[in-house]
Amino acid sequence: MEGAGEGEKPRMNREGQGISHGENRETGSDIISVSGLTKSFDNFIAVNNITFSVKSGEIFAFLGPNGAGKSTTIKMLTTLLRPTGGMISMNGYDPVLSPHSVRQSFGIVFQDPSLDEELTCHENMEYHGILYGVPKHTRRLRIRELLTIVELWDRRDDFVKHLSGGMKRRLEIARGLLHHPSILFLDEPTLGLDPQTRNLIWNYIKELNRFEGVTIFFTTHYMEEAERAAHYIAIIDRGQIIIQGTSDELKEKTGTTSLEDAFIALTGHDLRVEEASPLEHMRVHRRFFAGRRR
Repeated sequence: MEGAGEGEKPRMNREGQGISHGENRETGSDIISVSGLTKSFDNFIAVNNITFSVKSGEIFAFLGPNGAGKSTTIKMLTTLLRPTGGMISMNGYDPVLSPHSVRQSFGIVFQDPSLDEELTCHENMEYHGILYGVPKHTRRLRIRELLTIVELWDRRDDFVKHLSGGMKRRLEIARGLLHHPSILFLDEPTLGLDPQTRNLIWNYIKELNRFEGVTIFFTTHYMEEAERAAHYIAIIDRGQIIIQGTSDELKEKTGTTSLEDAFIALTGHDLRVEEASPLEHMRVHRRFFAGRRR
C-alpha cells in the first residue's frame, strides 16, 4: 500500500475510488447522524441534547474529559443504552427500532481487553465470526486476510495470554473488522501502550480506513493522536458538545498552536472522575456479546 501525502489524508471508498477528506465532509453522506440526543439517569443528565454527524469513510474523534458523556453516547450508538430523547441513525438504522441491523453495521474495540486469553488468536477470530454469522468459507479467508494485515498470521496458533499488549490490541482490531462492518468504534485503542506500538496501531487503523473505506469513530486522551489522525473532531464536556471542526479549526478558534492546548482551553484544568468502573465495563461487554447471540 502506498501512503499518501500527510496533508491530503485521502481514502479509498468501497468502489476503490480515491476521495479527498475535504470533499467528503462537505458533500459526503452521513453514516452516523445524531440529533437532540439525551440520556438521563433519575435526576442526572449524562448526555444533554447533542447533535453531530459522521461522514462515511471519515476518521472521527470524539473527545472529552473523564465523565464528559463519551461512554454514555457510545453505548447509545451501539444499542447498549436506550436514549431518553433524540434521534440516532446508524448506517440508515435506528438503534432502538433495529438493534440487530445496527450491530451488523459496526465493529467495536473496547477500552478494556475483551479477548479470551485461554484461546488462540485464530480461535478468538473464529468464535467472533460464528457469533456474527459469517459463512465458514468467507470467515476463513477473512481471518487470514486480517491477521496478515496486523502481522499476526504467524502467531495465529499462539494463546492470547502469551501475547504482548500491542499484539492483543492488533488482534482486537482485526476481530472487530471480521464481519466487514461499515463503522469501527475504538475506545482508547492505544491506552497503556508504548509510543512505538501506538504509532504502529495507528498505521494499521489509517491503512484500513484508506483501503477498506471503513469509518473510524474513536476516543482518546492522547491529543497528538487525534491531531494526526482525525479528519473531524467533536469535543463533549459535561454532557454537551462544546465545539466541532477540524484540528486546525479548533486551534484557530481557541488561538492555540496544538490540539492539546485547544482542548485544555475549552475544557479547563480541573481533574475529572472516571466515567465507569472496571465492573461496569465488564457488564457492558457481557450485554453486548449476549446481544450477538439473540
